[in-house]
Amino acid sequence: MGRYPQARSALLPMLHLLQSVQGQVTAEGIELCAELLGLTAAEVSGVATFYTMYKRRPMGTHHVGVCTNTLCAVMGGDAIYERLSERLGIGNDETTEDGAVTLERIECNAACDHAPVLTVNWEFMDSQTPQSAVELVEKLRAGETVTATRGATITSWREAERVVAGFEDGRVDEGPAAAGPSLAGLEIARQRGWTAPAFDEGSDAAAAEAEQVGEESPQQAAAESDSGRAATETAAAESPAGTRGGGSPQGEDEIASGPSPDDSTGETATTGETADEGGSSDD
Repeated sequence: MGRYPQARSALLPMLHLLQSVQGQVTAEGIELCAELLGLTAAEVSGVATFYTMYKRRPMGTHHVGVCTNTLCAVMGGDAIYERLSERLGIGNDETTEDGAVTLERIECNAACDHAPVLTVNWEFMDSQTPQSAVELVEKLRAGETVTATRGATITSWREAERVVAGFEDGRVDEGPAAAGPSLAGLEIARQRGWTAPAFDEGSDAAAAEAEQVGEESPQQAAAESDSGRAATETAAAESPAGTRGGGSPQGEDEIASGPSPDDSTGETATTGETADEGGSSDD
């Protein structure tokens, strides 16, 4: 709690820490969080039921999440989920009888360049197939060592939750953080000698000097120009001249004088109401 300027800001990591101990978010845990953070149980419960990473049911030793969002689904995510569901005999957000695996459909994990992906305790398993996914969960159930494609050696869901809560486990540097398609652009840039534009310290120094002597820098001039244009556009949009006739002089005359005798547009009542608001012409 001491890490945060306001105690209530500790709620999210505290709920993850709670899960690392109890294996789910319990009613008892909600009451404890509320008491420690000066919140109501309803406020804590509202957060715990909003975010899908917080679980209200007992979790398995391992959480296997299959991305079935657009790209992963097209690349085979739906097929992977169906195969795992059939193999494990469970549906979405359910746990196997032996308590080894909880299966879940999950939303995009920002790993589209490695689609289809699944996660084990929030660690990436890239470029999966139905068969490789089955082999993966069988290894997990057998207690074999499994290493993430881009990340650390797989531990348990509870241990991973403790890390998410902000307590390091010393595995942060295990395995690559990026690989394959994620680095393709960087490799092309290196091959072609492309580099990012150098930072121009001179422009910032000139702007600072101009500010000191009271001169207007190019950046300030551009900003003022944009502000002036925006103000002009706002005034034009709010002007009565734009109500009818497209803001032309002819449109202004029509509003002032009312409809012509041969006006067949069906707007007579509207124009008449305008005249009444400014004073009836019958007087």
